[in-house]
Amino acid sequence: MRTHLSPTLSAFVFTVACTAVAGCRGSLELAPNDAHAVLARHTIDAPDPAAPGPYPVRTLYYGSGEDRRRPEFRDSVTIRTSSVDASRFVSLGDAAGSRNRYWGFTPKAFPRNARVWYPDGEGPFPLVLVVHGNHDMKDFSDPGYDYLGNLLASRGFILASIDENFLNGAIRNENDARGWMLLKHLELWRELNDSAGGPFYRKVDMDRIALIGHSRGGEAVGHAAAFNRLAHYPDDATVTFDFGFGIRSLIAIAPVDGQYKPADRFVPVSDVSYLVFHGSHDGDVTNFAGLRQYQRVALGPDDFKSAVYVYRANHGQWNTVWGAHDSGPRSGRILDLRGLLPAEEQRRFAEVFVSAFLEATLRDDDRYLPLFRDHRVAGEWLPPTMYVTRFEEGSFRAIARYDDDIDVTTGSVPGVTIRADSMATWKEGGLQMRSANSPAEGSTMQNYAVTLGWNNRIAGDDTTRMGPPARYVLTLPDTLASSWALDANATLQFLLMPTKDMPGPRADPVTAAADSTGPDRPTQRRPPRKRSDDDALPPVDLAIEVADATGATARVPLSAYGPVRRPLPIRVYRRGDWEDRFGSDSELVLQTYVIPLADFRGVDPRTLREVRFVFDIAPAGTVVIDDIGFARPKPAFLRARVAEVQ
Repeated sequence: MRTHLSPTLSAFVFTVACTAVAGCRGSLELAPNDAHAVLARHTIDAPDPAAPGPYPVRTLYYGSGEDRRRPEFRDSVTIRTSSVDASRFVSLGDAAGSRNRYWGFTPKAFPRNARVWYPDGEGPFPLVLVVHGNHDMKDFSDPGYDYLGNLLASRGFILASIDENFLNGAIRNENDARGWMLLKHLELWRELNDSAGGPFYRKVDMDRIALIGHSRGGEAVGHAAAFNRLAHYPDDATVTFDFGFGIRSLIAIAPVDGQYKPADRFVPVSDVSYLVFHGSHDGDVTNFAGLRQYQRVALGPDDFKSAVYVYRANHGQWNTVWGAHDSGPRSGRILDLRGLLPAEEQRRFAEVFVSAFLEATLRDDDRYLPLFRDHRVAGEWLPPTMYVTRFEEGSFRAIARYDDDIDVTTGSVPGVTIRADSMATWKEGGLQMRSANSPAEGSTMQNYAVTLGWNNRIAGDDTTRMGPPARYVLTLPDTLASSWALDANATLQFLLMPTKDMPGPRADPVTAAADSTGPDRPTQRRPPRKRSDDDALPPVDLAIEVADATGATARVPLSAYGPVRRPLPIRVYRRGDWEDRFGSDSELVLQTYVIPLADFRGVDPRTLREVRFVFDIAPAGTVVIDDIGFARPKPAFLRARVAEVQ
């Protein structure tokens, strides 16, 4: 049982504790909250997805009927289920004896237990399975998604929270088993849907299925989607698969990535829509590892994917059992909990995004699609914190992904060329996560991007002197616009985030020219980069400019299409020396910007020739850019647009 202190007493206890612990951070360090401006409008025309729906909610348990630890799966089951042999997918190692004695079964007889929330109605209803991640196996995790169960069932979904507590605790490399277990539950649901006289007879739409996973469960849903399409288990081809369920979408909540890698490869996922979200103040999975799976999801023509970084959210508050203490019940001694979102607000975010995503992907309700392109359309629904969002849909085609080669002058499509003018920094390289949760997972984002730094000021006593603005230009081959059918209904899209790096002023061109005239006079070098204090860094904005075959140009400010923020500061631990182990006080999560080509007035997108990033709004700064390209999105994605350029 936890003791809850009043805010005043909590602050007093924290202050006293800090005096006894060397290196403890006494001040709360958070970025200024811009939600009052970013979320000031609400333009989406749809009902609140977090509001209860019209259906009465019913609940039941299914399970073995013989569980020695949970009476609900022993005495209260409505449907008694058979066990499955998972011994080819998990090894308990030295802990096998004690674990088997505790549970009363071995991996040869894992039970299929779940608690179910379902609508009282005729159906058929879409089916959603949710699975927890790793936790103390004796502190049962499956009840912790009750808030989603009640909401979704009232809105006409069946939700089953799957018991995989027997896979929790101090074992590793079991995430393939977690994913496989989800598919074995789907086999059960197929039987229940076909069983005359049962509570779910012909009430389950087996062609409209979604999987939700939290933490290790968030990785496992990707494995389940991959196994669903395979005929053999990758690690042992003598184990055959025959699943083929109608899984349309996946949701990963603060997932890990790479714990299970068949043949030392990250597991690919294809032909599903994908939503992933992660909290900045996660004290367990301390980086946004789910972005790696997000990047690997290969979309079908009607699919989309979205990623959301939620400032001040943690790991455990997505589950009502886990709570605020991400590293266990005593972690309040090491984690700085003062900056966290209130649990109710964090779960409110989950309700909005999970419900809207399921309405869009399992019910084809396109009214909710704008939320995943630009969260600013839902200012009335979202908790007042800051979000960094990514978005891509099936029609997106990249002209520059930066993963192809080491030539910085070429794009990802033959004939696309790149040049840069007056840049202080121009380089391509791999992106790093804030930390590695384990050596197996690694700390790289498994993708590459371009870094561009500029300072338009001329070095010298007169700091108002400016040179030509820096620019980064992508030139398209003559036939690309027509072959890709670019027109006013298409969009330009890319990922971008400023960093804290601030290049110094440029060398004076007159002095530099004079210095280079004599054979013995060295060329003047640009002054070294300067890193300003965070509080002194000026805001960043830039112009996005395009040109067509006639030479006509048009431009828009980037800030009209979303906030342009540097990485948000993170302080997870109370002690500074613990925090310093991360090597960075922030995570580089790039933001997607979607600009309709129709906004570039006076330019014919059918003959588009150049895309330019022009750095003439902020005089200096550095940005990281990735995944530049075009899409022809469904019109619904562009509804409810929030943009200053009209």
